[in-house]
Amino acid sequence: MTPQEIQLVRDSFHKIAPIADQAAALFYTRLFELDPALRALFHGDMAAQGRKLMQALALCVGSLDRLAAIVPAVRELGRRHVAYHVRDEHYETVGAALLWTLEKGLGPDFTAETRAAWSKVYWVLAETMKTGARDGASQQARVA
Repeated sequence: MTPQEIQLVRDSFHKIAPIADQAAALFYTRLFELDPALRALFHGDMAAQGRKLMQALALCVGSLDRLAAIVPAVRELGRRHVAYHVRDEHYETVGAALLWTLEKGLGPDFTAETRAAWSKVYWVLAETMKTGARDGASQQARVA
C-alpha cells in the first residue's frame, strides 16, 4: 500500500471509531441482508461480536505500515474461521458489507480514493485469511 492509501484508511477509520458500535451493527445488518444464510454462522451476543470486529479492524488499520508483522495473526484468524464454516465466497459478501458500512458511516468523506484504499486493504487481509483457512482445512484433513 502507498503512504497515501494508508493515510486515507487511517483518517477514515478515525472518523468511524467514535460510532464503532453503530458501525458494527450496520455492518452485520447489511451482511445478513446480503446473505441471510450467514446469520446461522453467528451465535451469541452480536454486540460483543461487533466489538471484536471493530477491535480487529483497529489493529489492522494501525498496522498498515507494517503488514508483515500481523500476517501470522491474520492467517490464524482465517484458520480459526474454518471451524465457523466460513467459505471463500463469504469474503466477497463481507467485503461488500464493509464498504457499504463505511459509505454510510462516512457519507461524502467516503471518496472514490478512500473506497479504493479500503478495498485494497480488505482484499489483502481477506486473501491472507483465506490462505490460513486453506492451511487449517488441509491440517484437519491430515488429522482425520
